[in-house]
Amino acid sequence: MKRKRYTEEQIISILKEHEAGASVPDLSRRHGVAENTIYRWKSKFGGMEVSDAKRLRELEAENRKLKHLLAEAELDKAAMKEIIKGKW
Repeated sequence: MKRKRYTEEQIISILKEHEAGASVPDLSRRHGVAENTIYRWKSKFGGMEVSDAKRLRELEAENRKLKHLLAEAELDKAAMKEIIKGKW
């Protein structure tokens, strides 16, 4: 089955429909997603505006980059300790 990818804007518009009174089963049929998906979106994007969601995506990308840099630094530090101990 083809997997659909919804943008943050689309997800937030679906959640706003739910807040306006549409039922989750109706929304899931209309948009072709599982009910659990809507609940998962609600836990992640509930109460957000589109600008908030874009900022969240930017922060997650920045966090991912910083974690990668930290991991590289820790590997370098461990390699230097090995060289200092003479186990090279």
